[in-house]
Amino acid sequence: MVEKRTFSISELSQEFDVTTRSIRFYEDQGLLKPSRRGQTRIFSTKDRVRLKLILRGKRMGFTLAETKELFDLWDETETGNEKQLLKLLDILEARRAHLEQQKNDIAQAEMEMDTAEARCRDALAELRKKQTPELVKDKS
Repeated sequence: MVEKRTFSISELSQEFDVTTRSIRFYEDQGLLKPSRRGQTRIFSTKDRVRLKLILRGKRMGFTLAETKELFDLWDETETGNEKQLLKLLDILEARRAHLEQQKNDIAQAEMEMDTAEARCRDALAELRKKQTPELVKDKS
């Protein structure tokens, strides 16, 4: 018989470098469902995997509501289902489009900065060129 591994909130906090407050927040949002022994939270392997998925989703820009929806779809069956996979594909497509727009916005901002920088450098060079003859006259 395989012994079921459990985790304390501090163990998960340390492992994933998140605050215990964040983990409690995810629990409040219904994303994690630890059992309790008195006031102590006992997190299962499933909770650990879910925390890992929550954090991965955050890095990819998923909202907690999107993550919860995916978890809820997964919980409808033993092994997930087509609805969950289609939802995940929709979320990924939207995130990818959003990131592509951000990349375009960054490229546009860089071009505008390059133009502004070039104009500033040209204006500075012109200003210095005009000041140089005056300095030569003053010394004579």
